Amino acid sequence: MIAIICLDDKNGYLFNNRRQSQDRILRTKLIEMACGSKLWMNAYSQRQFENEMSPVISVDEEFPLKAGEGEYCFFENISPADYLDRSEEIIVVKWNRVYPSDRKFDIKSTSYTMEASEDIQGSSHEKITIERYRT
Repeated sequence: MIAIICLDDKNGYLFNNRRQSQDRILRTKLIEMACGSKLWMNAYSQRQFENEMSPVISVDEEFPLKAGEGEYCFFENISPADYLDRSEEIIVVKWNRVYPSDRKFDIKSTSYTMEASEDIQGSSHEKITIERYRT
């Protein structure tokens, strides 16, 4: 599985059980990444994809356990840390801002090494950085 998580500059991803932010262009990019595969998520995340529904999107509350090799998993309200043994890659999306957060994920505390990084311009964020990490 390829885990995807969006983080702020302090590695936060959730505040008071709500996502910190979202971006329409990023959603399109994630669907494009998963083209020819699957983009797994739970019902919480599906709500932000309602206008971008695509056949690559699969929704299941146990999505990290259902995803196979090479399939993408979008983590928003749960941490990918509990599923690192199943992840061949982690994609960290950085908002390049600081938001309030009470849940954090620090990629630097894992055994993953960054292999690629790209910046895109989002619809709500001037710069979104997408980093790819592999074991």
